[in-house]
Amino acid sequence: MHELSITEHLLDYCLKEAQRQGAVKIRAIKICVGQLGGIVPECIQVYLDMLSEGTIAEGARIEAEFLPVRVRCRDCGREGEITPRSLQCPHCGSLRLELLSGKEFYIESMEVDTDGDKGTAPDHGLERGCEPGSTGDTGRA
Repeated sequence: MHELSITEHLLDYCLKEAQRQGAVKIRAIKICVGQLGGIVPECIQVYLDMLSEGTIAEGARIEAEFLPVRVRCRDCGREGEITPRSLQCPHCGSLRLELLSGKEFYIESMEVDTDGDKGTAPDHGLERGCEPGSTGDTGRA
């Protein structure tokens, strides 16, 4: 259920950013989600569909990229990627790990129309590390 409040903040931020950039339609919102973040992009899409009715984001699609879980081993000192199903150092098997990434959630970019055109040309995108609020360890939203 936390996706509802996340989607409210995401939509609010995207609407403000799109307006600031002179956009007339938001087509897509690309989000990056850490595998340990507990965020379900499909739920965000459902809430976005409901919350965006009557706004320039109505009909926008969520595109999600899942980010890996990166750790540093406190025993061997090496860094690596792990999966949520295998929580041990990929090099030595230790369970003494420091989490480096995997809980992130942030907006990577938006695809917008700036002139009312129904096209989705690449030059109609806003790309930057947009940050509607903090939900991860990296300070990004």
